[in-house]
Amino acid sequence: MSRKYKFHNPSAAYFISFATVYWMDVFSRQVYFSVLAESLDYCRKEKGMEIYAYCVMPSHIHLLFRAANENPSDLIRDIKGFTARKMIQTIQENPQESRKEWLVSMMGKAGKENSNVVKYQFWQQHNKPIELWTDKVIQQKIDYIHNNPVQSGFVTDPVDWKYSSARNYQDDHTVLEIDTNGFLYGLVDSARARRSR
Repeated sequence: MSRKYKFHNPSAAYFISFATVYWMDVFSRQVYFSVLAESLDYCRKEKGMEIYAYCVMPSHIHLLFRAANENPSDLIRDIKGFTARKMIQTIQENPQESRKEWLVSMMGKAGKENSNVVKYQFWQQHNKPIELWTDKVIQQKIDYIHNNPVQSGFVTDPVDWKYSSARNYQDDHTVLEIDTNGFLYGLVDSARARRSR
C-alpha cells in the first residue's frame, strides 16, 4: 500500500471505502445488511468508533469515521475481520441463498490467491483511507457517500436508500445511529438545513 493510503494521523477523521472480493454483489439480502449494521453499531458502542456518514452498497461500503481511541487501523482491521467471518458463515448457512456455491467458490478463489488468508477471503485488502482536513472536503465526502445509490441508479433521492446515513440526516435512525456531536456537529446541522430547503 502506498504511503498516501495509510492512517497517518490517529486522531483524524477519515473517509474510507472497502469492497468485497471481485466486487461481488453480496449485500442484496436483509440478513447480510444486518450483519454489517450490527458490527458497525457494536464498534460505535464498544470500540470508540464515531460514524459521521455511511452507505452500504451491494458490493462495498463507504464510511466517514473517526476512532476516538486513536486506533483507526486496528478498528477497520477488526471490523473487516469480524464481518468477513460472520458473512461467510451466514452465506453458507442461508437456505435462501441461491448463489451460495458461486459466492463460496469466489471467496475460496480469492483466499487461494492471498498468502495471508487460510481459506476464504471476503473483503479486498486495501482500504485507501483519506484524511479529512477541512469542512469543504468533509462535505464533499458526505455528498459522495449519500449520492452513491443515486449515481448507481438504485434510487432517485439519497434518503430512499435504506442503508445510508442520508436517512439519519433526516432524523431517521432506525437502521444505524450515527454521531452528530464532536467536530462535525455544525456540519451535520448545516446538511440537515440544506436538505430541508
